[in-house]
Amino acid sequence: MFTRGSPGTIRLARLRAVPARTWARLGFAAMCLGALIGYLAFPTYPTYDSFYALLWGRDLLHLHLPDFHVYRAPTEHPLAIAFGVVCSIFGQGGARLMVLGSIGSFVALVAGSYRLGRLCFGPLVGLVAALLVLSRFFVENLAAQGYLDITYVALVVWAAALEVERPRRGWPVFVVLAAAGLLRPDAWVLSGVYWLWCSWRADNRTRLRYLLLAAGGPLIWAALDTIVTGDPAYSLTATSGLAQELERTQGFGSVVASVWNYGERIDKLPVVLGGLLGVPLAVWIAPRRALVPLATLALLLFVYVAEGAAGASVVDRYLLGAATLLLPFCAVTLGGWAMLRPGTALRRVWLAGAAALVIFGATAAATTLSLSSLRTTLEYHEDFHKGLAAALADDRVHAQLKRCHLLSLPNNKLIPDARWILDSVGQGDIVARSQARADVAKGVHTLENRIRRGSVAVYPLGSAVFVEAIVDVGDDPRDQVPLSGFRRVYTSRYYAVYANC
Repeated sequence: MFTRGSPGTIRLARLRAVPARTWARLGFAAMCLGALIGYLAFPTYPTYDSFYALLWGRDLLHLHLPDFHVYRAPTEHPLAIAFGVVCSIFGQGGARLMVLGSIGSFVALVAGSYRLGRLCFGPLVGLVAALLVLSRFFVENLAAQGYLDITYVALVVWAAALEVERPRRGWPVFVVLAAAGLLRPDAWVLSGVYWLWCSWRADNRTRLRYLLLAAGGPLIWAALDTIVTGDPAYSLTATSGLAQELERTQGFGSVVASVWNYGERIDKLPVVLGGLLGVPLAVWIAPRRALVPLATLALLLFVYVAEGAAGASVVDRYLLGAATLLLPFCAVTLGGWAMLRPGTALRRVWLAGAAALVIFGATAAATTLSLSSLRTTLEYHEDFHKGLAAALADDRVHAQLKRCHLLSLPNNKLIPDARWILDSVGQGDIVARSQARADVAKGVHTLENRIRRGSVAVYPLGSAVFVEAIVDVGDDPRDQVPLSGFRRVYTSRYYAVYANC
């Protein structure tokens, strides 16, 4: 005699019968929709480096060589500049398209983290890894502001996933790493180590072909530097020089200490602890499948410390790759119990420990996370850019600019925004008062005389002063004081504009 199952039991059985791949596709579709809603709800604009990628891309679109010698220019990134060319086709809308590219990269990062975790440790660990990336508001904030680092990390994670799926896969992994190497030189080391790994069992012809692919990133980067500046190593030397000027360099001990400080800032303490515990657990339960993500994590940590010790900038974003590769190991701590035989005591103990870590993480998030603060930051970022655009588009300001042809800003922070907004104004006609003050200290008064002789000066007001203007080492509060002979022609919530034309 048979017993009919209840409707709830039947529905649950049907849900369990749905393949994991189907659930992954549904989750990816939902994530894409959520990302699009967030993109439309928070119309932010690119950050400093991304705006310069747009500007240099616009120069190439107009068949002009970009100028990398601008005041406090960021490091040029060939792939970002190429994307800047595409975005520039859409005019002023290209700035928002640059942000959309970063948000799309974040979606790809979440998907890549799921795939890497699933291939290495099973569907549950992959799901937890994806959820961990989704819950890193530090990373989401960077994506919403168009940071290039998100795309770089997404490419590295996908390269690792492709290699796990088919060991010594070869050219697909090399191509993805080469693309990552056109955003950050860190990937050059990954390409070099991967070449050694693939060459171990390859013939000479294959080794040579792989070597060309591995060298693609640095060769293209050096070629761009040579064409634009005449110096194939310009990016490396200019970056280290700017890092010293902005006092972003640290000694070896401080660089090593920053690994923990920045890792905790990006991943938060419960996740860092879970990741550190997950490394030995992953090696114990699946040693061969843990090799690729563990090797990638170790290499990214090595490159971060080596670059910092050699004099490169030490900022939290540069640890983003290693912090992200730690997440699959935290996912092992939280979900690796599913890889054990059901009913065993070890599985029950592991599950209880994972639950305790989840409670710890939820408690920490509840006491420290401020969604309103994140929303305020994004709204400020939008308001500052739109406020500057409104100020420069005002008829009175526009009339003064036509007479003076020189616009001064407190420092370098708002220069790329202003250049992007004032498409017709030459880059030499938008200057920083902090640069003029630094020149005066060296006995050079050319730029200061230009500003005093006749110019339009923008002065951020209120919160814009501290968030967008006076934030760099060497900035002087006196650059926020209108010069004698200048009269106010425009005022808004965030900006005042003076002129002496």
